Parts: sequence; C-alpha cells; structure tokens
Amino acid sequence: MTVGDALAATERRLARAGIDTPRVDAEWLVAQVLGASRSDLRRHDELDGSALEPLVARRERREPLAYVLGEWGFRRLTLRTDRRALVPRPETEVLVERALALIAEEPEPGVLDVGVGTGAIALAIADEHPSARVTGVDTSPEALELARENSERLGLHVDLRSAGLDAAAEGWDLVVANPPYVRPHEWETLQPEIRDWEPRAALVGEGVHEALAHAARTKALVVEVGDGQASHVAVAFAECGYGDIRITPDLSGRDRVVEGRKR
Repeated sequence: MTVGDALAATERRLARAGIDTPRVDAEWLVAQVLGASRSDLRRHDELDGSALEPLVARRERREPLAYVLGEWGFRRLTLRTDRRALVPRPETEVLVERALALIAEEPEPGVLDVGVGTGAIALAIADEHPSARVTGVDTSPEALELARENSERLGLHVDLRSAGLDAAAEGWDLVVANPPYVRPHEWETLQPEIRDWEPRAALVGEGVHEALAHAARTKALVVEVGDGQASHVAVAFAECGYGDIRITPDLSGRDRVVEGRKR
C-alpha cells in the first residue's frame, strides 16, 4: 500500500467515525507504522497495511490517539500513555509554566504534585528545575505504576507514593495539581475519547480545589480549573489566606490556571 493511499483511506474512515481531526490523526497513525515523524511522511512510498489496520480500528472506536500511539509529547518530554491515567493536555503545560515561575528563585524547592497521573507535571518540573525535590502522589495504584515507568524511562527522579490531599498538609514550597473538575452532570456531554476511555475518577469531582486550598501548608499553590471555575477558585484561595492571586488563560484564551502565595 502506498503512503498516499493509506493516508487517504485512513482519513476517510476516521472522518466517518466522527473524529474532529481525521487528516492529522491519519498522519500520526501512518507515521507510527513507518517509525517516522509526520514531517517525514513524504520521504516514504510504501507501508505495511496490515500493521496500520489495528491502529486505525482502535481510533475508529474513539480510543484516544495518545493511547493508540502509546506515548504522547508534553513540553520537552515524551511520556508513555495508556488507560491508567489521563492523556497529558496542552492546557496543563500552562500549569507547569506557572509552577516553574513560582519556584524560579528557590534553589531546592520542595514540590508536591497532587494526582500525579502519568507523571507529566512532576516530571516536567523535575526536568526543567533539576534541583527541585519533587514528590508525586495519587490514590490510583495504576497511575502510580505508570508514573514510575515514565520516571525510569526518562531518567528523572520523582518521589512517588500513594496519598491524596492529605499529603498537601506536610509542608511544601509549592503544591501543584490538576484535580478532577468535571461536574457529574457534564459527564454525558464529553467526547467519547474522554467519557469511554479515560479514568472517570481523575476527571469528575466538585469542591476539590477548595479542599486542597484549605488542606495545603505551602508557600505557593497553583491549580488547573475547568471552564468558568477560575473566579470561584480564586475567591476560595483568598479566603484561605493566599495573596498575589493570579488567573492565567490557556492557549485558547480560557481562564485555566489559578495560583496564589501565602501571605
């Protein structure tokens, strides 16, 4: 099968399946089979259609592209990805950006990532602030296992252990989190890639930001929030004694990250 034919056929199938970006996804899948980058596809003429078929079938069932590929880029890292944890998203890169800014002047900051998942946040901080002492906690044994695999694979040390919000009370220079913020009534409105494949416990929750703000003993706190939640979370931060409160939008302009420092 020629690469051109494979791309065209895959794009048609994914479009019929309701994929929003069928051409881009087709390029990713074909590149995976070729062991090439998307930008290098034109340098190849043929590929093994039998190797492409199972990947296309998985994506047709609306399995997230990151799970089909088995890895996903996040800032400077490439992370192993599967159903044990959420897919790392571009919005969360903004969260890491603000986290790094909050500890930029700290020589060896103690950083806690609550709900470590794949390890994306914790490992990105360890990568970009090498002297930081980073800890990641999660209540999911499966997520912790995946985070450990990524830590070992990347050669980045992060202390990983089973815990929840209680770990935030131990005393830190920075607590960072992308907590569950999808409201239960919103679940059925989510795309199949999210609703049918990603771990619900990591997505659905109410009041977690406020509970974290109350529990944390930290110099600084920064969290990712859902659409329309930033102002409410900022008020909760202020009520818990945080100052220098800042709301940062994501790349699409939605208010996505709330931060504050202890007065």
